[in-house]
Amino acid sequence: MRGQTGSRSNGIMRKRPIGIFDSGLGGLTVLKEIRKILPGEDIIYFGDTARVPYGAKSRDTVIKFSVQNADFLVGLGVKMIVAACNTSSSFSLPTLRRRYNIPVVGVIGPGAKGAAGATRKLKVGVIGTKATISSDIYKKEIKKINPKIDVIGASCPLFVPLVEEGWLNTDVTEVIARRYLAPLKQKGIDSIVLGCTHYPLLKPVISRIFGKNVSVIDSASQTAKAVKKILDNNGISNNSGQARCRFYVSDEPELFRKIGSRFLGSRINSVKRVEVG
Repeated sequence: MRGQTGSRSNGIMRKRPIGIFDSGLGGLTVLKEIRKILPGEDIIYFGDTARVPYGAKSRDTVIKFSVQNADFLVGLGVKMIVAACNTSSSFSLPTLRRRYNIPVVGVIGPGAKGAAGATRKLKVGVIGTKATISSDIYKKEIKKINPKIDVIGASCPLFVPLVEEGWLNTDVTEVIARRYLAPLKQKGIDSIVLGCTHYPLLKPVISRIFGKNVSVIDSASQTAKAVKKILDNNGISNNSGQARCRFYVSDEPELFRKIGSRFLGSRINSVKRVEVG
């Protein structure tokens, strides 16, 4: 890792928190998966709720917002940055990696790698927001790994509001999901990427619709595995101590606390509002 040499430096870095940012709530699914496999790590989460969604913003604006979010986390002394937003991951990673001398990881690369490794028939489906699907970013990343893989995308714009309303196992959600996923079933995919960080909450419904012969790749869990590997490889994993999470948002902390607790499956006690940029 650039700028960090020697066991003493690594010892200091181990104790620093992981920083995660997202445009809003979805990145909490990444936080949840990181906590599962890295229970000793402190985590700082920033949700840019004042400027959500990022999908409708220009590339330059998304990069600017992402840099501002990451600057905030770096100012709090994080040892790693996780861009837990598909739009930020699409546009801002090269800029962030040039800017900081700590590891930066997004959600697209790990999800693409998981899907490419799981497919047997070389037919992969990707579901996400309209912005993510129209960008073809997952297709590009998957084809970097194996250009022979056929990648079929489908946008599912109603999934995000369904998740945020908590309608995870309703008849309405089932009907909408079957409508969105029917074209992918007809194409005969055998692996599907959940290309939005809200979608892991719908994984039971999606898995039920596709059946056991289709691998459902959760980009949140794949990203958590990537985070662990990077920390281990750099010798800065923290496996001891009482881990804690701190939550910051740019707007509506109480709403974030209420809905975010559903995302995590555990209570968020405190959320602080801050200004970035």
